[in-house]
Amino acid sequence: MVDGTARARIVISTAGSAEEAAAIARELVGRRVAACVSRLPGLLSVYQWQGKIEEAAEVLLLIKTSQERLAALEAALRELHSYDVPEFLVLPVEAGSAAYLEWLFASVTEA
Repeated sequence: MVDGTARARIVISTAGSAEEAAAIARELVGRRVAACVSRLPGLLSVYQWQGKIEEAAEVLLLIKTSQERLAALEAALRELHSYDVPEFLVLPVEAGSAAYLEWLFASVTEA
């Protein structure tokens, strides 16, 4: 395991359209709360909302960040997102290359 891995996080979220996903991704990276946001279109989600089973096309967002930036990232996502309850699931990173992690942490360090 590479030093610093314990601080790296991947956040999973979704957006309701490609346009919204692109805008959220650019804003999160611009605010330095995310080093990178990967957008994966073509997602079909089935979920329960307000007592009904819903089905919606979505774009999956894989957001790379640090433990230290999670609170700011969550606040920004809530501000930018059109959903009443945007998905915000945090996964720890078990291992990663030293060069990638160095870049990640430098990318989310507040200016």
